Amino acid sequence: MARMHTRRKGKSCSKHPMVSENPAWVVLNATEIEDLIVKLAKDGIISAQIGLILRDQYGVPDVKLATGKTITEIMAEKGVAPALPEDLSNLMRRAISLNVHLKSNKGDISNRRGLLMIEAKIRRLERYYKKNGVLPAGWKYSLSNAELMLK
Repeated sequence: MARMHTRRKGKSCSKHPMVSENPAWVVLNATEIEDLIVKLAKDGIISAQIGLILRDQYGVPDVKLATGKTITEIMAEKGVAPALPEDLSNLMRRAISLNVHLKSNKGDISNRRGLLMIEAKIRRLERYYKKNGVLPAGWKYSLSNAELMLK
């Protein structure tokens, strides 16, 4: 499949090994893992970082195999999920930092195009999340609102 903003081809994702059950060497059970996820989420850590912490420090290779649910599902179930989806907020942070850069470097045309591409991705994600009910129907992206929401 081709990439969206370039003419190159590329692989879209990594492949997980074909494992259907939690390995026997995992020390923590499902409730302990869920408690750790809730504790880390309350500390303000995003779900991707929680997965890395669980893998590297606690020896949990795959949360979904261990608990039957993903990290974001557990966070939503326990009421500690963030208001915005993680990928959308990361793109909004990138757009804000690029806008700050462009204010001081007005001649940087390539980064101006990069900002346009990031904003296009944000609008596509906005449409997707509105369609699936993650975002309210009246939610609208703008750079000034993004700065207020994330800072």
